[in-house]
Amino acid sequence: MILVTGATGNIGSALLGELGGGGAGPLRGFTRDAARAAFPEGAEVVEGDFADPESLKSALDGVRSLFLVSRLGSDADILDAARLAGVAHVVLVSSITVQTHPRLGPAGENLTVERLLQDSGMAWTILRPTQFASNASMWATSIRAGAGVRAPYADTGLPTIHPADIASVARVALTEPGHHGRTYALTGPEPVTPRQQVEAIAAALGRDVPFQEISRQEAHAQMAAVFGAEAAEAVLDVTGGDVNDELLMVRDTVARLTGFPARPFQQWAAENADIFR
Repeated sequence: MILVTGATGNIGSALLGELGGGGAGPLRGFTRDAARAAFPEGAEVVEGDFADPESLKSALDGVRSLFLVSRLGSDADILDAARLAGVAHVVLVSSITVQTHPRLGPAGENLTVERLLQDSGMAWTILRPTQFASNASMWATSIRAGAGVRAPYADTGLPTIHPADIASVARVALTEPGHHGRTYALTGPEPVTPRQQVEAIAAALGRDVPFQEISRQEAHAQMAAVFGAEAAEAVLDVTGGDVNDELLMVRDTVARLTGFPARPFQQWAAENADIFR
């Protein structure tokens, strides 16, 4: 049995789709809201909350492999419960900032979860993706309203990754041998700037989308209201304020592990154009 957490999220839903079509065996998805779940035929839906020990225990019953998106709950408690339930292998989604920006608070939190898993006694595979293409969905309300996009670091390009590529690598790690004890840094196929992202969304919509570059200070004020000041500083550092060669590097990990090239941002924009309409 494979349990997918975050089953209705960008990565989890794509992973369930891939596992459901590939003969991976019994599947179970764990979600807070089963009514929102659209799982593949034969996949079991388990509704619960990581903060509820009983629902977590029920979800882990009979599970041998666990796909875990970190920081959805108490990772220490989740990993303890998985070990006690007899889970043999955990595939963890962490962040590339663990290796590119270890001084940042969120990176340190992800590293702590990685070490908890490595010390758990279960086999492990760690995925460290870069910036998600789906982060652009934060612009959806503004674009739908016709106001366009206002963003800092307009021409700093990061090798943004399509969440489905993270799912594809997770499928390989969960179902094929040779991935225990491995850590994989994951990126998209090329750097893409905020300006280019907006251009790709505009092309998918078939209309102009205004874009305006703003200062770090203005962006911080907007982000801090949503994420808090420390998290806003971290996001701004890794999206342009403190980039380095390690963060900007395009890696072939997706293609090497899955046999298929990483999906470009333009593909994500085309697939998700409706959220911007």
